[in-house]
Amino acid sequence: MSFWESKSLAEMTTAEWEALCDGCARCCMVKLEDEDTGEVHYTDLVCDLLDTDTCRCTRYPQRHELVPDCIEFDADLADTLSWLPESCAYRRLSEGRGLADWHPLVSGRADSVHEAGISVRGRVVHAGSVPEAEHEERIVQWVTM
Repeated sequence: MSFWESKSLAEMTTAEWEALCDGCARCCMVKLEDEDTGEVHYTDLVCDLLDTDTCRCTRYPQRHELVPDCIEFDADLADTLSWLPESCAYRRLSEGRGLADWHPLVSGRADSVHEAGISVRGRVVHAGSVPEAEHEERIVQWVTM
């Protein structure tokens, strides 16, 4: 039995927790919250630290110092972050759904997340390249929450 099937999120080691990240980079997308409804909308903008080809942070160890809005979440937060996409391994496991077939831990291949069309590869631009006044115009519908 695999660690994600035999342990709760809270019981996982740091290495196991990190291994759950499928590399989709959807959590790195800029999200806009409607002030009236609280509804969260994803944009096709991503953190400037994201390598959009590999879908990995270029400054992962320093990301929280460099990007104050970057959220470091744990097992407790995984249950409460409703903006995590339905495909997110942390959300899936916290909801008792298990990992998807395309997840690299299941498929055994890091590229399976890209091949399945789950990652942001080829669909996003760095937020710093778009004036903030235009961010609302960048809302996308391809992310399900």
